[in-house]
Amino acid sequence: MTTHPRKGAGAGPANDRSLRILFVASECAPWVKTGGLADVVAALPPALVAAGLDVRVCLPFYRSLRPEVGEAPPVATVLGALVRKARLPSGIIAYLIDAPWLFGRDGGPYQDAEGRDWPDNAQRFGLFAHAAAVLASDETPLLWRPDIFHGHDWQAGLGPLWLKTGLPKPAPSVMTIHNLAFQGLFPPETAEALRLPPGVFAVEGAEFYGRLSFLKAGLHYADVLTTVSPTYAQEIQGEGQGCGLHGLLTRRRNDLTGIVNGIDDRVWDPATDPLIPARYDRDRLAGKAVNKEAVQRRFDLAADPGRPLFTMVGRLTWQKGVDLVAEVADRLVRAGGQLVVLGTGERGLEDGLRALAHRHRGAVSVRIGFDEALAHEMEAGADIFLMPSRFEPCGLNQMYSQRYGTPPVARATGGIADTVDGVGPGDCEGSGFLFDEATGQALWESIERALGAYRAPACWRRIMETGMRKDFSWAASAARYRALYHTLVREGEARAPA
Repeated sequence: MTTHPRKGAGAGPANDRSLRILFVASECAPWVKTGGLADVVAALPPALVAAGLDVRVCLPFYRSLRPEVGEAPPVATVLGALVRKARLPSGIIAYLIDAPWLFGRDGGPYQDAEGRDWPDNAQRFGLFAHAAAVLASDETPLLWRPDIFHGHDWQAGLGPLWLKTGLPKPAPSVMTIHNLAFQGLFPPETAEALRLPPGVFAVEGAEFYGRLSFLKAGLHYADVLTTVSPTYAQEIQGEGQGCGLHGLLTRRRNDLTGIVNGIDDRVWDPATDPLIPARYDRDRLAGKAVNKEAVQRRFDLAADPGRPLFTMVGRLTWQKGVDLVAEVADRLVRAGGQLVVLGTGERGLEDGLRALAHRHRGAVSVRIGFDEALAHEMEAGADIFLMPSRFEPCGLNQMYSQRYGTPPVARATGGIADTVDGVGPGDCEGSGFLFDEATGQALWESIERALGAYRAPACWRRIMETGMRKDFSWAASAARYRALYHTLVREGEARAPA
């Protein structure tokens, strides 16, 4: 095991080498995933490495990771936890915070097998973020010391707090909001239990309406804030989507940047996808029909190539507008459409979808659960993808869909508005069909426009090809992050005493 080196050893002037970035997150695909955060933490670091940066990822060492990482050797100790070193399938180095009393248990990263939040989540992610912050300060026991601490969502939120208030010579920090609705709220006595520095449990700090907010801590103390699309960066500064933090975000608007997520275009490529029955591209679209028939047969729908097939994949929640889909489903079937839904979420919405499938056998099918391979098949086989989200910080499925020649019908919010070019009434220019109001009627009117274009084959092909030509790779986003990191380091060096 590595012993503590001279403090700051191995750091070196940032302008003499590649900038070192430590990604701090609770999820990273394929090792641990509950949503889009894991995909971002898996895909963005390799894109940043390709842009010339030295990026490593810090994760909790959940019990479920043990089969994935094998014998990950310990390289240091931080706050009583071992720091283990492993490599992700992408080749990126991962530092795993091994605290068996907190992470060595069965169940998910945040909840037990019954779906109940772990009662000690504050202690679990409090220690995790604190340990990661130590690695980005002069107290690090590692030879590799980052120039930037980049935290993701509330689980990393206490990291910037510790860097600003409790650690020597800290690296500057970036905090990325993937979904402002999840804030990591805990009772006020948690601040004392976690031995947070005096004075941080305050309105101008980590206190949020009498509770400790991990996310607010990150947003208050980080040097730079980012979120996952330019439109969402604007939306969260208003009361409607600000989740009570809009005042803070408005005050920090000059430090807040929206950088739209990319997708892993090596994994999501219909020309090479091993998970779909027939591969295709925009010049050879015949495989699309083969995939459509495969989905129809898999879900016991009528294998009719002329019936428009709608799909929806994701969390079955109010946020995702699942109730709006249920509201228009009867009209969709009467118009000749078919509907397939894959996902898991709120019990009432799941039950409502099951009832729809029972009422419309052969036209509506629902699979409760999640299956990555099936999600690929549905993107490839569908004619139209439904994404009527009430809010969507970035969203990935609308990008997957366009890449697979499946124009989305989606609400113009957050990252959807930034990544889908809306087709106007009676037009064939654009890559999807957008609507503004979060109502069933607005969704239906957008579906009607999509059906009108679908019934005009030349128009429909043009819309499909427009989406398939778009570049959703991580390269552009990585370039923006790289510029942000360099600016932050230069500003820090300018402020440092001579």
